[in-house]
Amino acid sequence: MTGTTIRSELHLPRYLREDDAHRTPVAFEGYRSTGLRAPLRAPVDLPHRLTEVTGPLLGEGRVTAADADLTRQHDGEPQGQRIIVHGRVLDSGGKPVPHTLVEVWQANAGGRYRHVVDNWPSPLDPNFTGLGRTLTDGEGRYEFTTIRPGAYPWGNHDNAWRPAHIHFSLFGTAFTQRLVTQMYFPDDPLFFQDPIFNAIPEAARPLAISRFDYERTVPNWALAFEWDIVLRGKDQTPFETEDDGDIA
Repeated sequence: MTGTTIRSELHLPRYLREDDAHRTPVAFEGYRSTGLRAPLRAPVDLPHRLTEVTGPLLGEGRVTAADADLTRQHDGEPQGQRIIVHGRVLDSGGKPVPHTLVEVWQANAGGRYRHVVDNWPSPLDPNFTGLGRTLTDGEGRYEFTTIRPGAYPWGNHDNAWRPAHIHFSLFGTAFTQRLVTQMYFPDDPLFFQDPIFNAIPEAARPLAISRFDYERTVPNWALAFEWDIVLRGKDQTPFETEDDGDIA
């Protein structure tokens, strides 16, 4: 229309850039794989445009309650100690983050992944795939029923064993909002020699370790472990940086 100025009212969100001092390093001398995957040049921050700040859209019914029970995905019961892993996803102010997608993957009770490159001599469990997902509820709570994973050897250094752990991935409301981390179990004797755990700044390491929860333990059924995931702030959960890729 003549003489009328039309202004767009579309406001794209801007995400905070983390202080490098608070991030797990991309390259860590004790973790040999980072020598091959760490960038040789400083990463360049790209602007967030519409493609990066919209989606993913899961659709109604795409994530079901059955997806969160890793012990019921096959005809038989998996081997190992059944556990319940639960907690909340929180923002920097302690406010719950509702309806966010939480995915997990893990080794079986013998410490072996159902993956073509994992062929160390520990048996596969035909009744355990090791994959699950759920959406946080309105209060930011999540819960999985699974099997406590076993430790496993890896070729990083002499007599190297990974502590028992479960991988977590969180998706927000945009494709750039993905965070990946690992949850450990209390009092694991293998912490001392694991470079992935020790790459976490020392003060933040307790934030990566779950808490045994006797109150949520189900009689004659499963032990419980509680682990809250904090997205930002001084209590932020240690995350793998987006430049680091997947780790063992």
